[in-house]
Amino acid sequence: MAEVTLDNVPERVRDYYRKGVAALQKGNLDYAIDMMSSCLELEPRFLDARKALRDAEIQKLLRGKVTPLTHAMSTATGISQYLQGMALLKSGKGLQALAVAEKLLKRDALNMKFVMFFAEAAQALSMSEAAIHTLEKAHDASPDDLAVIKALARLYLDVGRMRESRYCYERLCEKLPDDFQLRKALKDVTALASMRQGGWEAAADGGSYRDMMKNTEEAALLEKESKAVRTDRDTDALIRDMRTRIEREPMNVNYYRALSRLHIQTRQFDEAVSVLRKAAEIAAGDPEVHAALSSAILQKMDHEISELREAGREEDAETMEAERTRFIHDDLQERVRRYPNDLGVRFEWGMLLLERGNTNEAIQQFQMSQRSPKFRTRSLLQMALCFKQKSQYDMALEQLKTADSELPVMDGVKKDIVYEIARLLELTGDSKQAVFYYKQIYAVDIAYRDVAAKVEQTYRGS
Repeated sequence: MAEVTLDNVPERVRDYYRKGVAALQKGNLDYAIDMMSSCLELEPRFLDARKALRDAEIQKLLRGKVTPLTHAMSTATGISQYLQGMALLKSGKGLQALAVAEKLLKRDALNMKFVMFFAEAAQALSMSEAAIHTLEKAHDASPDDLAVIKALARLYLDVGRMRESRYCYERLCEKLPDDFQLRKALKDVTALASMRQGGWEAAADGGSYRDMMKNTEEAALLEKESKAVRTDRDTDALIRDMRTRIEREPMNVNYYRALSRLHIQTRQFDEAVSVLRKAAEIAAGDPEVHAALSSAILQKMDHEISELREAGREEDAETMEAERTRFIHDDLQERVRRYPNDLGVRFEWGMLLLERGNTNEAIQQFQMSQRSPKFRTRSLLQMALCFKQKSQYDMALEQLKTADSELPVMDGVKKDIVYEIARLLELTGDSKQAVFYYKQIYAVDIAYRDVAAKVEQTYRGS
């Protein structure tokens, strides 16, 4: 049951989809969910609608306070429906099972039990991209969930995304270093990449020695690609191989991106930019390709600025730095316009607006980017800093305390959030409560900013 895109669905479905996208952009999540659900009732294979539906469900979920208890409650209330769906899946009724999975995710889009069930049902219907998208969203919300990483590793391998599969297996081996099966999977992923192209299978079925040699060369290239330190000869061989792959599959954007990375590693920035511009023409609506192109242009500029400074041409370097600053602004503005649902770009644009003193405009971007599990807490922090600049201390504290409640571990982001809470409490005259928050950081990182002086001063005063 192959997935289809917007170009391959009936006009009625497109109409529902357009209405749903417009509602999603405005934050009208209930209507967006209804429209995307209507799309999928008429065309279950419509991948873009399923992605948008998941994004809307997650945003709606995150508007409330999400805790482990949230997921426990949704599991308890949805268990009979879940068991029914699993029974349908085991009896070969994949489409019906998928519909049940969607109902469960509408209840709780980040419940890992429901997420894994959806991925299994989607795989049974050969809808791998839908499964991958849902798992990636779950991974953004819970990056240490090993079951999700394992599922992604297998799916990436199935669809030929070898880099992502290898990355997942590397993560798993870091977490579970004694797991022989995972170590074997990591070791074999390079060989499997070659096998999936048919070389060894052809040889086993009577293929020629030349076929086997071709496959051996490909395995060697992949081994070079996986090296932490490469020689110039390794990189040259990989570049030649990637160009051959592009000639063979000129519409495969992944090859263009891989080739550009190789050029960047060898400081061939013009070639990298040229390759990514071709990729952008092929995948005009892909925000990741646009982001990669922007990054390559910036790295090219940074390299040229460095060379100008080394040559003593400070004035020219400053001129190019100004050009770089303009490029960042214009590029981010264009990416927000072209990809309004890319919440990562919204966050970057908000940061730039805040840096330039456009506080209200920055708040608007952070209000949107907080809907992303990946950017939520950082968006809340930045929004709080905006409110602080406007002397709206009560609103700033509200954002910070929400972010604090959603971070169980005192990592770098939580330290920044807790510190800003303490600073705001000091500003509003609540010194006793401010010290309470400073002590939370002091207990785990005595060297963080000036918390040692803040806390120790209270003991000297008493």
